[in-house]
Amino acid sequence: MSLHAHLTYPPDDESMAILQSQLEDAITITAGEVVTETTEILVAGRPTEVQLLASPNLRTLIVPFAGIPDSTHDLMSRYPQISVHNLHHNADVVAEAALMLLLAAAKFTVPFDQSLRRHDWSKRYQQPSPAVLLAGKTALILGYGAIGQRLARLCRGLEMNVLAIRRRVPEASDGVAQEVHAPDALHALLPRAHALIVASPHTSETDGLIGAEELRLLQPPSLLVNIGRGPVVQQRALYEALADGTLHAAGLDVWYNYPAERSARSNTPPADFPFHQLDNVVLSPHRGGMASETEHLRMSHTAALLNAAERDEPMPNPVNLQLGY
Repeated sequence: MSLHAHLTYPPDDESMAILQSQLEDAITITAGEVVTETTEILVAGRPTEVQLLASPNLRTLIVPFAGIPDSTHDLMSRYPQISVHNLHHNADVVAEAALMLLLAAAKFTVPFDQSLRRHDWSKRYQQPSPAVLLAGKTALILGYGAIGQRLARLCRGLEMNVLAIRRRVPEASDGVAQEVHAPDALHALLPRAHALIVASPHTSETDGLIGAEELRLLQPPSLLVNIGRGPVVQQRALYEALADGTLHAAGLDVWYNYPAERSARSNTPPADFPFHQLDNVVLSPHRGGMASETEHLRMSHTAALLNAAERDEPMPNPVNLQLGY
């Protein structure tokens, strides 16, 4: 008897071929907006209630990316009999993006680039240089999951010290972060850190977690990178800290306002404050998880979850809806 999985988004031919090539023979895949009544596992980021109710056999939802949209979280909370899992396929890609933002912010790459594009060399002679040395400094990673752990290795490669905060503190060290603490240690750790890297999901517990007080606790010249979710950092506090120099520089890939529809994609400000007017912030349009290999990785990780289900093994990456991730 085969396992039937349905994807609400039809992958391109190459991606579908990669998925099919890595699946157990007993797994059947269909795709499209209409869910058939034999579907046991639904792969969808934002399923509708109609799709959930289309199959009496549905037992699992796979959200094909990291994190859970608020609408999906609210919907699935009404269907506790359906387990929810997500993917960590882009952990390496996002960790690399976070490192890029950290380096670009620390070295003021963007204003130097923009100046030289105007044939203006004056910033070369700017003294003192705004660029910050990272070697020997301390990074505090807020959210030590799949992305945070990979990012810790990259920071150690720069000869940075690494502290981390995680909801579930491991019993043994992973040999990368020098220290891993519970969330209640945040205020004790911030004065030890030169760079705060936010890699945590947005939940009721993390909403607005980083505000003006927290930013003032960082060691100057302080840096912030956010590749988690925008609202974890209070936007007014972030803008004012960057504008008045409390925060030396920042690299941001996640935001507060997103286009509500396709027609708004070319004219939606990412925040309620003019971050684009500041030289000490690097702006990225939430593309940290995207690379030419991303879709292939998505298919490979989806196959791993489906194969586990077919073998009646525990599926990776279960989502705790009460915690929000």
